[in-house]
Amino acid sequence: MNIFTRIIAVATFAVAAIGVTTPSEAGFFTSFKPKPSLVATVSLSEQRMYLKVTDERGKTQKYVWKVSTGTSGFDTPRGQYRPTWLSKAHKSSQYDDAPMPYSVFFVNGVAIHGTEAVSKLGSRASHGCVRLATENAEAFYNAVQAYGKYNTKIIVTN
Repeated sequence: MNIFTRIIAVATFAVAAIGVTTPSEAGFFTSFKPKPSLVATVSLSEQRMYLKVTDERGKTQKYVWKVSTGTSGFDTPRGQYRPTWLSKAHKSSQYDDAPMPYSVFFVNGVAIHGTEAVSKLGSRASHGCVRLATENAEAFYNAVQAYGKYNTKIIVTN
């Protein structure tokens, strides 16, 4: 008897004891629903962001977008993060009010955000932020809002 069969047998016995006929009627399987999540992996060497979106049914969609990350001396921080805050129409206080639409901040003022400099996507050109085409930044921003900061992971790798 495999582990899943054992779980079903125990659950069936337990719910029968309380007068419910099947585990699904007792809500037994509701605790096994997949948790919705977003995982954004930024590859500095490839200058790409790989986004994996998993909904509450466990269905996963994947997207790959060109990015622009930090130039020499303005390195994009590597590591695993959760978003700290979001700003739809942010302007940089450090760099002459430069527009940072659809910003998802994740560490020390560094964000994933939109850019008008789409010709630079695919190469290092920022002061440390991860820049996307504005329509992709908007999609990511909206997904983070919908799924929540806690269900979002941002991974920056070499």
